[in-house]
Amino acid sequence: MSDELLDMTLAEAAAAVRERRVSPTELVRRCLERIEAHDVTLRAWITVCADEALAQAQVAEKAQRAGARVGPLHGVPIALKDNIATRGVRTTAGSRILADWIPEEDATVTARLRAAGAIVLGKLNLHEFAWGGTSDNPHYGTVRNPWNPDRFPGGSSGGSGVAVAARMCFGAMGTDTGGSIRLPSAINGITGIRPTYGRVSNHGIVPLAWSMDTAGPMARTAEDCAILFDVVAGHDPRDPTSARQRSQGCGPSLRDSICGLRIGVIPGYFFHHLQPAVEAAVRRALDVFDTLGADVIEIPIEHIHGNISAQLTIESAEPSTYHQHWLRERPQDYGADVRALLEVGELMLATHYLQAQRYRALLREQFLAAFRKVDAFVCPTLPFTATPVGATTVCIENGVEESMLSAIMQFTGVASLTGLPAMSVPCGFDADGMPIGMQLIGRPFEEASLFRMAASYQGVTDFHSRVPAMITARARPHLSPVQASCSIAGVGQSGDGHEDLPDSGRRGAVPVRLLA
Repeated sequence: MSDELLDMTLAEAAAAVRERRVSPTELVRRCLERIEAHDVTLRAWITVCADEALAQAQVAEKAQRAGARVGPLHGVPIALKDNIATRGVRTTAGSRILADWIPEEDATVTARLRAAGAIVLGKLNLHEFAWGGTSDNPHYGTVRNPWNPDRFPGGSSGGSGVAVAARMCFGAMGTDTGGSIRLPSAINGITGIRPTYGRVSNHGIVPLAWSMDTAGPMARTAEDCAILFDVVAGHDPRDPTSARQRSQGCGPSLRDSICGLRIGVIPGYFFHHLQPAVEAAVRRALDVFDTLGADVIEIPIEHIHGNISAQLTIESAEPSTYHQHWLRERPQDYGADVRALLEVGELMLATHYLQAQRYRALLREQFLAAFRKVDAFVCPTLPFTATPVGATTVCIENGVEESMLSAIMQFTGVASLTGLPAMSVPCGFDADGMPIGMQLIGRPFEEASLFRMAASYQGVTDFHSRVPAMITARARPHLSPVQASCSIAGVGQSGDGHEDLPDSGRRGAVPVRLLA
C-alpha cells in the first residue's frame, strides 16, 4: 500500500484526502521516507522541513475532521525550487551568497499554494542562481537523474524535476527563463509548463533575467499541472510585470476533444539537428495527435533561426546586471561556471542587447501571425537525451561535439523570447531508457489549450506514468536529512542575511517589460 500512495498523481492524492481515504500525515511521512531512501544519491533537496510539514499535515487533518476544506490542494505535499521565497525557511537560490537568507514573507506563488491547502515539504536543488542547464551545483551537490544517476537531470530546476519523477512529492514549482522548467521535465520524464510571461507572479523569486523569468508547475500529468497552475496564476499588484489577465480555470476543459485542432510544425527547424531517437519519438507523437483528430500543418517562421543568439545575449546581459554588486564584492563565492557566464555578460554591448530585443519583437510578431493559421506548435523539447553528469558538451549528430548551453536552448528559447506559454510532455524513451519530451507552444494566455492537448495525448499513452527502476527497487535506508525540522542537505556556506528579496545593491532597478 505504501508504494501505491506515492504512485498516485497529485489529482488522485487530493481526491483521496478529500474523501478521507488517506490522511495528509500519511502522505507526508511516505514522501519523507522516499527522500530518506534516495536523496543521498539524487541530491534533489537543499532543505527538508520534516517537522514543519508534519505539523502542517496535522493541522490539515484537524480541519478535515471539522468538516473544513481549505482548497484544491488540501493536505497534498509539494515542494519549491529554492529560489522561491519561503517565510522563515532559508532560500539559497542554490548559492553560497544567499546561504543564510531567511525571507520574512512568502513569495506570491508560495502564499497561493499554502492558501490552497498545500503542504510545503521543503526546498529543491538547482543550478546556482538558476543560471545553467545541468543542476551541477558546487555548493549543495550535483543533482542526478533517477532514470540513471550517472546522467544529468537538466536544469536549472533539476531538483524539481527529480523530486517529482522520483515520487518524493506530488508536484513542484520551478522557474523558467530559457527553458528551466521544460528541460528537466523532458529529461526526467515528467510534465511541466512555462506559462505566458506575466501570467504567474515573480514577486519573491530571486531573478535571473527579468524580461523572461516566469514560475510554473512541474508534476506527473497535465491534469496535475493544471491544478497547480489554476492555484498560482493571476494578477499580482506587487509584481510590475504581472499581466492584468483574468485567470480562468483550466481543469474543466481537460476532457474536451482536440478533434479539428490545428498543430503547426516549422519545416527546416523543428526536425533539424536532432538525435534520431528524439526525432522518432516526436514524430510518433504527431501521429498520435493525428489519430485523435488534430490536423498537422507545416507553417514557416521566416526568422526562426536567430533565436539562440538572441536568447543567449539577453540571458547574459540581464543576469550580469542583477549580480553586478556581488560579482565585484564576492566573486570567490560563485561557482566557476556561473561566475564565467556573469563575466561574459558584462562584456555585452548595449547594441548587442538592443538588437536582440529588436529581433525578439520581430519573432513574436511572426508567431502571432502564424497563430491565425494554427492553434499550437509541436516540436522536441530539446534535441538530445540526458548526457553524463559533468559533461559540458554534447554530440547530437555526425560525431560533432558542441556546447551544451546553446544546444539545450535550440527549441526552448523560442517561447522564452516570445513570452508564449510552452509545455513539455513525456513522449518516449531512447535505447538507454532515458526519457524524451515534446514541447507544445500555444497562444498568449491560452494555457488551457496546451493542458487539453497534453491530457488528450496522455489519455492514450503511458510515458508519463512510468517509474524509474531505482525507485521501484527496494532501497537500503541511509542517514536521513529529515530528522530535524528544516534540516540542511549539502554544504551551504555562511552568507549574508537579507530582510527583503536580495537586490545585490541595485536599488531602483526596474524590470524591463517588453511584451504586451
